[in-house]
Amino acid sequence: MKDSKQQLAPLTVALHWIVGLTLMALLAVGIYMEENEAYALYPIHKSIGMLIVVVALARIGWRSRQGWPQPLSKESRPQRLLATAVHWTLIIGTVLMPVSGMMMSGGGGHGLEIFGWELLAANPDPANPQAVLPLSESLAGLGHELHELGGNLMIAAIVLHVAGALKHQLMDGDGTLSRMLGRRV
Repeated sequence: MKDSKQQLAPLTVALHWIVGLTLMALLAVGIYMEENEAYALYPIHKSIGMLIVVVALARIGWRSRQGWPQPLSKESRPQRLLATAVHWTLIIGTVLMPVSGMMMSGGGGHGLEIFGWELLAANPDPANPQAVLPLSESLAGLGHELHELGGNLMIAAIVLHVAGALKHQLMDGDGTLSRMLGRRV
């Protein structure tokens, strides 16, 4: 099924919610981990992040084939520009966040694993087996900066995206949110 102005394809809806809810959860867990030094959550956070990038890439491929959903109501030029900027931030962020996390972890010598399946081995310090040696401090540092900046941008974009969806549904009454829930409008 293809997207139409009245109804989005089930795959469009599924990919949107899988990627969106997963990234929101990862952002929340990431903030919690950083503020509380919850090291036990890092392997789960990293594993889900590496898996969601595959779904995000599938979503981007699907979106490129389907095109952007048509707006259900008239928007002013500034609203249209803001919506476009927010959508591009979210699309780019869904790839940038996992990739920058992989750069940070892999470059930092921590390796890359998906639920115990080793993709890149950790680089333990021979003098201290509890520590790791970076493979590339510059790659790890760039990944860290992108992950932090990207996380803040994603939070702002998600807030604007949700606010826009609620505005369309509640103030404009155009059914945008209903359509994103798979309903025909």
